[in-house]
Amino acid sequence: MAWTEQRPVATGYDPQEIETRWQRQWADDRLYEADETSDRPPFYALHMFPYPSGDLHMGHAEAFSLADAVARYARLRGHEVMNPIGWDSFGLNAENAAIRRGIDPQQWTYRNIETQAATMRRLGFAWDWSRRLHTSDPAYYRWTQWLFLQLYKAGWAYRKDASVNWCPNDQTVLANEQVKDGRCEYCDAEVTKKALTQWFLQITAFAQRLLDDMSQLEPTWPARVLTLQRNWIGRSEGAEATFRIEEAAEDVVVYTTRPDTLFGATFFVVAPEHPRARAWAELGGVADEFDAFLARVRRKSDIERESTDREKEGLALGVHAVNPVNGERIPVYAADYVLMGYGTGAIMAVPAHDQRDLDFARAYGIPVRVVVAVEGADLDESTMTTAALGEGAVVNSPGYDGLPWREAKRRITADLEAKSLGGPAVNYRLRDWLVSRQRYWGAPIPIVHCPGCGLVPVPETELPVRLPDPETIDFRPKGDAPLASAADWVNVECPQCGGAARRDTDTMDTFVDSSWYYLRYCSPNRDDVPFDREAVHRWMPVDQYTGGIEHAILHLLYSRFFTKALHDLGHLEFTEPFTRLKSQGMVLSGGAAMSKSRGNVVEPKAVVDEYGADTLRATMLFAGPIEDDVDWADVSTAGLFKWLSRLCRLVDEHVPAGPDGDAGDATALRRATHKAIAGVTEDYDAFKYNTAIAKLMTLANEISAAFRDRGVRGTAVQESLEALQIMLAPIAPHVTEELWHRLGHEQSVHRATWPGFDPALLIEATRRVPVQVDGKVRDAMVLPAGASQADAEAAARQLDNVVRHLSDRQLVKVVWVPDRMLNFVTRGG
Repeated sequence: MAWTEQRPVATGYDPQEIETRWQRQWADDRLYEADETSDRPPFYALHMFPYPSGDLHMGHAEAFSLADAVARYARLRGHEVMNPIGWDSFGLNAENAAIRRGIDPQQWTYRNIETQAATMRRLGFAWDWSRRLHTSDPAYYRWTQWLFLQLYKAGWAYRKDASVNWCPNDQTVLANEQVKDGRCEYCDAEVTKKALTQWFLQITAFAQRLLDDMSQLEPTWPARVLTLQRNWIGRSEGAEATFRIEEAAEDVVVYTTRPDTLFGATFFVVAPEHPRARAWAELGGVADEFDAFLARVRRKSDIERESTDREKEGLALGVHAVNPVNGERIPVYAADYVLMGYGTGAIMAVPAHDQRDLDFARAYGIPVRVVVAVEGADLDESTMTTAALGEGAVVNSPGYDGLPWREAKRRITADLEAKSLGGPAVNYRLRDWLVSRQRYWGAPIPIVHCPGCGLVPVPETELPVRLPDPETIDFRPKGDAPLASAADWVNVECPQCGGAARRDTDTMDTFVDSSWYYLRYCSPNRDDVPFDREAVHRWMPVDQYTGGIEHAILHLLYSRFFTKALHDLGHLEFTEPFTRLKSQGMVLSGGAAMSKSRGNVVEPKAVVDEYGADTLRATMLFAGPIEDDVDWADVSTAGLFKWLSRLCRLVDEHVPAGPDGDAGDATALRRATHKAIAGVTEDYDAFKYNTAIAKLMTLANEISAAFRDRGVRGTAVQESLEALQIMLAPIAPHVTEELWHRLGHEQSVHRATWPGFDPALLIEATRRVPVQVDGKVRDAMVLPAGASQADAEAAARQLDNVVRHLSDRQLVKVVWVPDRMLNFVTRGG
């Protein structure tokens, strides 16, 4: 990829002309394509690929500017960089937008992709376009389907009946992670429950490893992301206890984190959706009442049911559970505040020590029994309205009274285990990943339903199972899968017996597509394998991943799961996909998120048309710490444009003088340059682009003062300007490319080597030292670095204001902090 000579304009700063010219040059020379044969150390820079919902917005501009700076900096530090781009192009958003416009999702999606791609090119991002992919291309989702089948064969993809999250607006199932405060994350509709047979991926089989392997990530991932994942996985340690439903002669296992409170259980509760609840209601003679109760509960969201502020509703089922620790018979209720999603869907209710149980007990006249004497708590069983939470000694628990609660917990658990009535247990909040979607725009699930053979995987040779032509199908949401209406597509021969069968009509959650795309980038054009193992070995894991904090649970957790599953299946050598992670903040406008409905959207295109791409990119990275939110109302695009313009004028003034013919004392300029190199390098390594730009501005000012005020000419000015261009190149790639060539170079600045610095030049020759008398600063002096106390005292005694404040005072001592402070302490001072 030889660099083709391109003559730059002579002077000035015309960003529109400069940027489009150099973008053409970079494309012609394929400057940013990763070289698989390079002997430079590989560096995989990856940003979370975008969703094609329209043109890029300011949030994209900030995020991609960050990602681009990371990739360009790594290249300048000597790495062979792979920095690919693609689109997460399946999903509900595109489908809903297409329906509103009366067009098919494919047409809407690919139109938006091209719009975004054009804006990306105009912004000059250093993507490796040769690796471009779209998850909605059959060539890609063929391998998504192949991966699904590998999970299915391993037992990690399965189908079962479940009460699932249902969006009544989008008419589809949602994963737990896609429900935010009881509402659909896509359309904000209130989510309800619906009983359906659905496909799940068994992420719970990896729950402990997902927790344990965070130790690999703690030094290099944001602590907030890891905390969010830990909380979502929700590991807790406790015990299982087996209660017997007396009238049904059935055992029911409950999980509790506090087995020390088992003697305080005064009733037993099951979720209304519990598979045995109705049968027990029939035994208790309340089947009709139960059916009506269940119908009412199903109209409530999980958020409503778990709320501590609302009155709880329940129904006595007329049967009893036998407590395994004392043989006590306690009534069984179905109650709306217990969900099937936690534990076994059944709980022992201990009202004295659980607030929800206490509220329910007071509402239904159920006795309360204190079994832990929590210090300072109201322990009057007949009047208490606040549950006694906390530590204390166990009471009302024969055989364990007086024990500290932790010791009681241990002994009761051991005794349950000895009697085969329970034992130690670990529980997770994490539930298996529901991946079925009753929508058109997604990867079809590659399973055939045969009356005789059951569930039959589509043969790998027949992948991909392509979506039917959208013109032949009504893909508007109706509650049933749109693919079910495509008779010619649905009805097939069973791959196993040849008999009549039907395709599965659900499509996969779009997060399945994005859970492995980073592997496909390593060899996107292979049509015989999902990814080339040698290429994956060379590039993976990703060295630096960047993207929004909003993906902390969904995408990042799913990607970690997929990587571990593929490792266990023998396809990968590593267990974590992303070595380092950096998340950027949001871009606001007037304190609010940019939104078309609010009318506060600022499009990148308008800023680029006025000031150029480099100004926009520098503005985003200069606005503040990259992880903080940025309010567009507070930034100064014009200020960054003026600074880049002044930088161009400085280079233009230097060029006629040339790098030869040294003149003037360049000592201070060289020190300033090496200090800037050291500081900017440290800032880039820490993602502190705002302070890096500030240091580059300081260096530019020093170069200007040396050249214009002190008459410095020649090599020192040339070297300082070159160092400045290289260090600014990851942030403002076009103008630095232009100025690099004006400074006489033929190769691209993006092929240059990051400058080093001389530590000796970082040591200041002099220090400004304040002089105090009795702790108050009276003057200051400039001393050689490392001056002795004697020299410092002698210099201080020449200062008039110091002499005046020392006159007629008796000196007690002199305090000397080398290079930093001198203090004369006097008697009575």
